[in-house]
Amino acid sequence: MLRVAVVGSGPSGVYTAQALVQQSAVPDVRVDVLDRLPCPYGLVRYGVAPDHEKIKSLQQNLRAVLEDERIRFLGNVEVGAHGLTPARLLELYHAVVYCVGAARDRRLGVPGEDLAGSHSATEFVSWYSAHPDAAAEGFGLDARSAVVIGVGNVAVDVARILVRASDELRATDVPQEALAALEESRVRTVHMVGRRGPGQARFTTKELRELGGLAGTRVRVEPADLALDASLADPSGLPAVNRRNLEVVRGWADPAPADGLDGRSVTLRFFLRPVELLGADGRVTGVRFERTEPDGDGGVRGTGRYEEIEAQLVLRAVGYQGVALPGLPFDHSRGTVPHAAGRVLRDGEPSAGEYVAGWIKRGPTGVIGTNRPCAKETVASLLADAERVAARPVSAEPLAALRELGHEPVAWPGWLAIERAESELGRSLGRGRVKIPDWAGLRAAARTGGGAATPPG
Repeated sequence: MLRVAVVGSGPSGVYTAQALVQQSAVPDVRVDVLDRLPCPYGLVRYGVAPDHEKIKSLQQNLRAVLEDERIRFLGNVEVGAHGLTPARLLELYHAVVYCVGAARDRRLGVPGEDLAGSHSATEFVSWYSAHPDAAAEGFGLDARSAVVIGVGNVAVDVARILVRASDELRATDVPQEALAALEESRVRTVHMVGRRGPGQARFTTKELRELGGLAGTRVRVEPADLALDASLADPSGLPAVNRRNLEVVRGWADPAPADGLDGRSVTLRFFLRPVELLGADGRVTGVRFERTEPDGDGGVRGTGRYEEIEAQLVLRAVGYQGVALPGLPFDHSRGTVPHAAGRVLRDGEPSAGEYVAGWIKRGPTGVIGTNRPCAKETVASLLADAERVAARPVSAEPLAALRELGHEPVAWPGWLAIERAESELGRSLGRGRVKIPDWAGLRAAARTGGGAATPPG
């Protein structure tokens, strides 16, 4: 029997487990999918916006994989500095595939970034997605004006949630505390700002168009910003998605400022680079930007001209970074684990039994589906090594060893109990299913599931 641990239960981890049990080259494979959280699905549960039901429905596909008798979900198991080390995992499993994503947001690196009211978009997403690590104090949305720095899908998500009508969010699984804060929100104006032009923005057209369909919200683009983008006149050299994006933003070009209008507004700004977050009494009051212009090589350069946008809330959505896992090699410049076709490299040589897949392998790029071929490549490398790694003696039953080490794994029955508790919580509030937002609540719900974890198969 080949015993494999997959660390991380998001799409890359689940696709890795699926590829392992669906192959025929090594017939007897058992997979434990480990996760620090007691809940599976990774960013599909904790990163996809609550009003994106179609994308969130992917959980059903991931669920079908994790219910395979050859796969065992073990949540509430920490791997890293405060939990299992890579060396210890190799004593329990023949092979370990790390699918731990890119857990840290990128910073702007400008003065004032740590003022009160300045946050990463990741913090905001974690709050409205009920991630148990989200700050207990949550977000008091008493700001009148918000600036979202970034022009990717995460930026579009947080801008949309800020202005979406709270009665529409009531039908989602957004936690009750976040829903109450959004109902009381004073935010009326949102500026979404990018340092390059609309032709280089990274949002998908579907996400972009959703902004224009929000009830009671006006969306506009500064015509002067569009005029700087030469691709607007001839977009033929751009990828299809960028051409479609240009068509959308061109339709929003409006010389009239959005401020002061009834309802809420979202203004898309381009060719502005943040240079400082302004503040008073320790709180953010605005953002100072330098106007940029195309440099002729696909990038931008500063012009020495500046403008300021008022804001009492600033959310940066400028990307993610991988985080080093103690005991694994790490390329700090790339934010990834060095590898060759998914095999972890130690001092340039493949490390027997250690593999990576997903963002920690290739960086935070691609869409959810990109994880499938990425996982298959890694699994192909693992299977090619199977005879060698399976010859190494390992623990007879990893679960017993995990418990001896002080872990209290939440197995599938525990996760099903969390689902039931969230459905019951929603019914008590007159809503559909509502997420439990804290560690204590999740663990308490999991314990009602009974049925200790058992070996799969």
